[in-house]
Amino acid sequence: MNRQPPSPQPQGFALLEVLVAVLLLSFGILGIVGLQARAINFSVDAEDRNRAALLANEAATDMWVHRSVTIPAALLSAWQAKVGNPAAGGLPGASATITSISANSADILITWQEPGHAGDPANTGSRFQTRVTLP
Repeated sequence: MNRQPPSPQPQGFALLEVLVAVLLLSFGILGIVGLQARAINFSVDAEDRNRAALLANEAATDMWVHRSVTIPAALLSAWQAKVGNPAAGGLPGASATITSISANSADILITWQEPGHAGDPANTGSRFQTRVTLP
């Protein structure tokens, strides 16, 4: 009887498969976390742009009420203070200007800094501009 010893089986192959699977899973989870962070940034940006549009609409409403593209100084300064005050519904680091183009047209420009990029010199900030034309 000539018995040959059994050939050695590879050891640790299942462990290697598990390690590769865990590595791929961790890359997938990191990708999902990155996408979630970008989605939150886009949501905050959309909210700020919506707020800027609402603030510009307030100025346009004052123009319509007074039937002139020139808003009284008291209302203009109160509106500009509100635009720059996040606690009062404004935007962070915002400024607003109204520029008359003609007797019945004016541009409303609102600029602000995004909260996460306030100290970044490469960031020029965000802006919202609209034109109001009275009949």
